[in-house]
Amino acid sequence: MSESKAERKHHTRSRANPGGMDVSRVLGSEVRPLRERKPPWFKVPPPGGGKYRELSTLIKEENLHTVCQEAACPNVGECWERGTATFMILGDTCTRRCGFCNVNSGKPTWNDPLEPARVARSILKMGLRHAVITSVDRDDLPDYGAGIWAATIREVRRQAPKCKVEVLTPDFRGQEMPLARVLAERPDVFNHNVETVPRLYSIARRGSTWERSNRVLRTAKEFGGGAVATKSGLMVGLGESVGEVVDALGTLRESGVQIITVGQYLRPTERHLPVVRYWHPDEFKAVEEAGYALGFAHIAAGPLVRSSYHADQHVAQEQPGVGPLAATG
Repeated sequence: MSESKAERKHHTRSRANPGGMDVSRVLGSEVRPLRERKPPWFKVPPPGGGKYRELSTLIKEENLHTVCQEAACPNVGECWERGTATFMILGDTCTRRCGFCNVNSGKPTWNDPLEPARVARSILKMGLRHAVITSVDRDDLPDYGAGIWAATIREVRRQAPKCKVEVLTPDFRGQEMPLARVLAERPDVFNHNVETVPRLYSIARRGSTWERSNRVLRTAKEFGGGAVATKSGLMVGLGESVGEVVDALGTLRESGVQIITVGQYLRPTERHLPVVRYWHPDEFKAVEEAGYALGFAHIAAGPLVRSSYHADQHVAQEQPGVGPLAATG
């Protein structure tokens, strides 16, 4: 006889226990407490400089979203003072609940056909030479948001033709047509983060698989060819070993990925996956050296590195910094 509703075990939707599973079976019981003094290499000055305030006002006036704010990035102060920001299109509500991510999750309602024009206008006002654009997952849309992605790239090309465009996309459920639609606009850099090693996908990225993410990157390189640089990123701190990370990098390199970022996972709240350990800077250096030995063109690895951190330095630039970037060369 089937169990009654009263007998069914309730599964929480907390990201710390995806699908109600006991993550300690994968991560172990020895994890770091949420509130503790972090190693000294995590200290960064709080945001609040003049350029930070200027960009905050601009983004608010244009009714735009940035992953810098939504994901509580620790580098928001430094990056905004440099005059760089990562624009997040298709709203601020994601259809997935990744265990590490601080972006809102739920049923999205955002659908603004003028968003591509507003993003491009802001990029022009900021005088960027390299713009990074990302989005939430929109599994609720027939094309998974690919139409808005393509329109945004076109608008940036039209309004700010000298600006390089880097896109950090979702996996589009592994479908090739949405991916082809984005690649047809020829972004300068195509980025899709695998986020973690294969062993940890079941807890960190429910709703996706390592194989699918890797296939997206491989297909993007096939579609884009030499005109598009491919990029991916991993976070560490969920109990993976240096060897596992290097093995993952080897697979990504075989798929044609050229640029890699590796950074430390920091737990946003108690409802997110716990940190197992903090990697030492020397370990990031070892991963960087191993990555270059595998043949990657550029690797950024460090405790506070994120996928769009100093993204303008990840690819060759034909022109010096303009607008807010002029001082950085």
